[in-house]
Amino acid sequence: MGLTIQSTGTAALDAGLHIDRTDPAVRVIAVGGNPNVGKSTVVNALTGLHQHTGNWPGKTVSTAQGTCRFEDEPYILVDIPGTYSLFANSAEEEAARDFLCFGGADAAVIVCDATCLERNLNLVLQAIEILPRTAVCVNLMDEAERKGIHVNLHQLREALGVPVTAASARTRRGLKTLMRAVGRVSRGEAPTPPIVIYSPSIERAAARLLPLLCDLPSPGPSARWLSLRLLEPEESWNAAFRSYCAALPQWETIRAKAAECRDQLTGEGVSPSLLQDLIASRLIARAEQIAQSAVTVPAGGGFARDRKLDRLFTSRLTGIPVMLLLLALIFWITIAGANVPSELLSSLGTAAEDGLARLFEACGAPDWLTGAIVHGMFRVLCWVVSVMLPPMAIFFPLFTILEDFGYLPRVAFNLDHAFQKAHACGKQALTMCMGFGCNAAGVVGCRIIDSPRERLIATVTNSFVPCNGKFPTLITILTIFFAAGSVGGLVPALLLTGIILLGILMTFLVSRLLSATILRGVPSSFTLELPPYRRPQIGQILVRSVLDRTLFVLARAAAVAAPAGLLLWILANVDAGGMSLLAHCAQALDPIGRVLGLDGAILLAFLLGIPANEIVVPILIMTYMAGGSLTELSLPQLQALLLANGWTWRTAVCMVVFSLLHWPCATTLATIYRETKSLKWTAASFLVPTLCGAALCALIALIPV
Repeated sequence: MGLTIQSTGTAALDAGLHIDRTDPAVRVIAVGGNPNVGKSTVVNALTGLHQHTGNWPGKTVSTAQGTCRFEDEPYILVDIPGTYSLFANSAEEEAARDFLCFGGADAAVIVCDATCLERNLNLVLQAIEILPRTAVCVNLMDEAERKGIHVNLHQLREALGVPVTAASARTRRGLKTLMRAVGRVSRGEAPTPPIVIYSPSIERAAARLLPLLCDLPSPGPSARWLSLRLLEPEESWNAAFRSYCAALPQWETIRAKAAECRDQLTGEGVSPSLLQDLIASRLIARAEQIAQSAVTVPAGGGFARDRKLDRLFTSRLTGIPVMLLLLALIFWITIAGANVPSELLSSLGTAAEDGLARLFEACGAPDWLTGAIVHGMFRVLCWVVSVMLPPMAIFFPLFTILEDFGYLPRVAFNLDHAFQKAHACGKQALTMCMGFGCNAAGVVGCRIIDSPRERLIATVTNSFVPCNGKFPTLITILTIFFAAGSVGGLVPALLLTGIILLGILMTFLVSRLLSATILRGVPSSFTLELPPYRRPQIGQILVRSVLDRTLFVLARAAAVAAPAGLLLWILANVDAGGMSLLAHCAQALDPIGRVLGLDGAILLAFLLGIPANEIVVPILIMTYMAGGSLTELSLPQLQALLLANGWTWRTAVCMVVFSLLHWPCATTLATIYRETKSLKWTAASFLVPTLCGAALCALIALIPV
C-alpha cells in the first residue's frame, strides 16, 4: 500500500535526499535495480532502515538511505528508484541515473532477479558503463531454485567483468558475501569490465570526444559514458547533466567538439532518435547473449503455476469478480474480528479515564482543567484508539499478505483498460491501492506516473477511495442502519465493498471528465510487470504491519485527536446566548446541511474532522448530546441518538456518500501542495471530491422519505 513512516505525515512533505557524510571514511553505495527485484529488501536487511518493501512494481518513488557497518567499515546505502533503464524516459530513470552519475557514490550495487535475469542485465550493462565500480547482486535465488532455474555465477562474472554474488535477501542469505564485494570495489579495487561495442559511426564519434574527457572529477561518471551522452542533442540534457558539464575544464571546447560529432553522425544517417535506438538495441542484444550463456531455464520457464493462477486472477471472465470477492472477504474478516477487541479497549479506556479523573481530583485540580484534559482530550483519544486499532490491526496484515503474494499488480492489470477508457494511466490503479491505507501515501505514489497530466489526474482523484480514517464512520453507519441484526458482519462487508466500488466508479468518471476538459491529452502507455507469486512471509508481515503501519497511523490519529478533543470541549462548554459555541456553529451550518440531506451537526463534524477523518463520529455525538464531553455509546444507543435527531435512511445514505466523497484530510492536502507546488491544484483536490459528494447528496435529498 505504500503506507509507511516515510510516505505519510511530515515524511511525505520532505522528499529530498541529503547524504550525511560527515566522516570521509564513510563510503556511499548506490543500490539500484529493476522494480520488484528485492532491492529495498536488500537495503533494509543490511541497514535496518524502516523502509517498506512490497511485491509490486513502482513502490520506491523516492530515494531513501540507511547506514551500516561491515567488518568495521562504515557505509551509507542509498536505495535509488527502481527502473528498467537509465535513458531517462521517466522520473524514476532520471533520478536513478543522476544519482549514479552525480550523487557522489563510491560504488554501486545492482540487484537482479534470478528468475528473469535477461531483462535485468540491460540495466546492469548501463550502470557498469556509467560507474565501473559496480557489484551485481543476483537476488531471489531461492525462487530460482524452486522454479528449476540455474544461474552460472562464474560465467556471469567473466562476461560482466565485475563482482557477482548470489543472495536471497528475505532470508539474509548471501548478504555478507555481497558486502565483501562492495568493500573491494569501493576501496578502489575497480574492476575493468569489457565495454559494449556500438556501431562504427557511434564509436568513431565517441573516440573523438574521449581525449577531452581525461581529467573528470571523482567520483563521477566514466569518460566513455559521458562521451556517448554528449552525442545526444543538448535539448535532451537535464539540469543535473548541464550543471556537471558546465563545471568541466575546457567545457566550451568539449561542447563545440560534441556539436561537430553530432553533425558528423547526422551526415552518416544517424539521427538523434536513431542514436538512442542503436545504443539500446546493442545493450539488449548483449544482455540476451550473456543470459543465454549463464542461465539455464527448464521447459516452460518455471512459471507454470503462476500462469495457472493468472488465468484465475487476470482473465476477463474471472479477474474482476475475484478481485471484488477478495476485497469483500478482507472487509468481512476486519469487521467481524474487530468487535470484541474494540469493546475491550473501550472498557479499558473508561477505567483509565475514571482513574485519571480521581487523580486530578486528589491533586485539587479545578473542574475546568479536569474537564478539558480528562473528559476532553483523553476521552476523545480513547475513542479513537478503541475504534481504530482493532480494524487496522486486522486490515493492514490482510492487505499486506495480498501485496507480498504479488496480487496488487494484478489489480492494476485488471483495471488498466478502464483507466485507458478514462484517458488516464493504468498506474493509477497502484496509487489507488495505496490510498486505501492513507490518501497522503497515494498522492506520493503518483510519482510513478510519468505523464504530468496523468499524474495530476491521479492526485486530484486519489481521495475518492476511502482511507483507513474513513472506514470507522462508514462501517458504523452501514451497520446500524442497513445491516442491523446481520450475523458475523457479512452484510456490512458487502455494503462497504459496494461503497468502495462507487468510489472507484467516481474515480473513472472524474478522471474522464478532467482529461476531456482542463487536463486534455492522449493517454500514455506503460509496461506493467506481473511479478511471480511468492509465499508471504507471515512473521515479517505481522511485524511490519503492526510497527510500520498500524502503530504509526494510530499515533498520527492520536496526535490529532488529543488537541481536537480539547477544542471540542472548549466549543461545547463555552456558552453564548444560552447555547454552546458548538451548537451555534451547528445551527449556522444547518441550512446548507439540509440541502445535502444532512444537517448542521453532521456538516460541522466533517469540517472539524479535517485534521483526521477518525474524529467525525465523536464530534457528531458530542454535538447531538449537547453535553460538555463525549459520551461513549453502544451501537444501539448510537442508533437511538441519531433517530432522535431526525435521521432517516436518506440521512444515513447521504452520510455514507459524503464520508466517501469529501475533502481530503489536512495531511493529504499538505502532501498535494508539496507534490504539485501549486495552490491551484491543491484547491482543485479539495473542491473536486467535495463538489461530487455535495451534488450526489443533493440528488439523494430530493428523494422523498
